[in-house]
Amino acid sequence: MGMSVGVLDHFNIRTRKLADTVRFYEDVLGLENGDRPNFAFPGAWMYSEGKAVVHLVDISVTEEAQKPDSGVVHHVAFVSRGFDAMKTRLKSKDMPFDARQVPGGDLWQIFVNDPNGVMIELNYEAAKEQGGSAPTMRTDDPGKR
Repeated sequence: MGMSVGVLDHFNIRTRKLADTVRFYEDVLGLENGDRPNFAFPGAWMYSEGKAVVHLVDISVTEEAQKPDSGVVHHVAFVSRGFDAMKTRLKSKDMPFDARQVPGGDLWQIFVNDPNGVMIELNYEAAKEQGGSAPTMRTDDPGKR
């Protein structure tokens, strides 16, 4: 049997803005705030399709400083569905985002930042986005926005 690292299980954000961060992942991205083990520290687990993919830790009760962005981790990506619906959702919430098509046209992307400055990349297989409107194909680095 060969070795495999597997797929991304979850990412963790340590925040002083727990309520705002939960609200972003619920209201903007459509994740669900769900069950979380009874840890000795406050936080939330955000679910997508029944899996806790974002773990939040509330550091407001500690002396830990809030980092201004995601540090050396540039962004976190999700395989997603419903490109046009997500664009409509983000616009309705006045949430700035960047939509683009990866050169070659097989992948459409949306980039949006959470309240902590973490860049979220949403990836959509163009062939599965029936009737969707293709974004502009761009070759620049989304991190430069």
